[in-house]
This record gives sequence, structure tokens and C-alpha cells, in this order.
Amino acid sequence: MTQERTGAGAAFAPHDHQRCQADALQVAEQRLAAKKARLTPVRRRTLELLLESHRAMGAYEVLERLAAEGYGSQPPVAYRALEFLVQHGLAHRLQRLNAFAACLHPECEHAPAFLICRVCSKLAEVPAGYLQDELGELSQDNGFTIERLTVEAVGLCAGCAKAGAA
Repeated sequence: MTQERTGAGAAFAPHDHQRCQADALQVAEQRLAAKKARLTPVRRRTLELLLESHRAMGAYEVLERLAAEGYGSQPPVAYRALEFLVQHGLAHRLQRLNAFAACLHPECEHAPAFLICRVCSKLAEVPAGYLQDELGELSQDNGFTIERLTVEAVGLCAGCAKAGAA
């Protein structure tokens, strides 16, 4: 993994995006092979679509793209592929956006947090394991067990802030 792709600001800064995509696809193939799971043509294309840009895509946007390319036009086509990618750690579901984004660190299990630009919709994935640990301790102190945690911070990326976005 290159620092360019894995750095917190990779989505917001110029980088070799073709390499970014190729690295993620290679890791995905290796990860699935180790689990004896298959990256079928529709799953692969769905992952490629999510990797096209550093932003989240809704299931119907994915479905429209898949249908236009002949992969089928029924919602289960997209939902099954997206669920598979999430289940295998290759994509994340963003609750606030009701959308999906390619995992930028598919090589390892991790607790991500997302920085989402409210103007351009780009997002960056940053490590949040320490937040998960802290919240886990606080929840236990209060008799609560966290089953799922998604941290999504909304704001302005440097490019949009520099352009004077309000």
C-alpha cells in the first residue's frame, strides 16, 4: 500500500488514482481467494464502480450503472453485490448518506471513520480503532454493548474550503 492511497487525505489530494484502484482490486482478489470466495463479474464491476472516485454511491446509482452495462436491472443485482463486498470488508455502508464506498484499507480488519465533504461529496477513510476502544469502555461503564459503530464526520475538504464554499 502506498502512503498516497492510504493517507487520510488521499481522497482530497491529487494522487495516482489508477494505481489506487489497481491496488485495491489486487488486495480484494487476494483477500477473497484466501477466504475461498469469488469475485464474480457483477461483484467485480460493482467494486470497480465504487473505486472510480473517492465518494459514496447509492445502491440505485450502482444499479443504473450495472444495468447500462448489461448486468441486470433488478435491485437485487446491486444489493447482493454490495452486501457481499461489505461482508468481505471490501466496502463500507455509510448510514448518513445511505450509500456505499470502497474500503481504502481492505488488507486488514479495522474500525474506520469517514470524513465527508458536504460540497463535493468526496470522502476519506481514517482509522478509528481508538475511538471504538474508548466508546467500548464508556459503553461498558454504562451497561451497554456496542454491536456496530460507524463514525461519519461532515465538513469541508481543503479544496472546497479554498474555493470559498459555504
